Amino acid sequence: MSDALSDDPTTEDETGIDLTPMLDVVFIMLIFFIVTATFVKEAGVDVQRPEATTAERQDLANILIAITPEDDVWIDGNRIDERDMATVIKRLHAENPQGSVVVQADRASTHKTLKVVLDAVQKAGVPQVAVAAEDET
Repeated sequence: MSDALSDDPTTEDETGIDLTPMLDVVFIMLIFFIVTATFVKEAGVDVQRPEATTAERQDLANILIAITPEDDVWIDGNRIDERDMATVIKRLHAENPQGSVVVQADRASTHKTLKVVLDAVQKAGVPQVAVAAEDET
């Protein structure tokens, strides 16, 4: 009678590859890449930066402020009013206190707008500020 049960195809154990360890490794790698990825921040608009021979690369810029040729100020893809600038900068700086501010002023923008932005950055209490420029070389 035991021979009859062993010949029954419904009671046979199926042998296969266990994919659980491989899926665990894939998920761990996915988590690793998500955690270690760096994301490029954009100010929200394209500007034509002035050229400078002393331009240096700034790596830890976490707040990008763009000034358009029409003297509009953009931060994180949003047009910012002059009165709200210091508050927005202070909030963004609180999220990453080690970062700095980079102001990307268009060649056609006025110095007055640049001065207003730099005053707002100073009012927000950010110690590291840079004005972006293209390298002439």
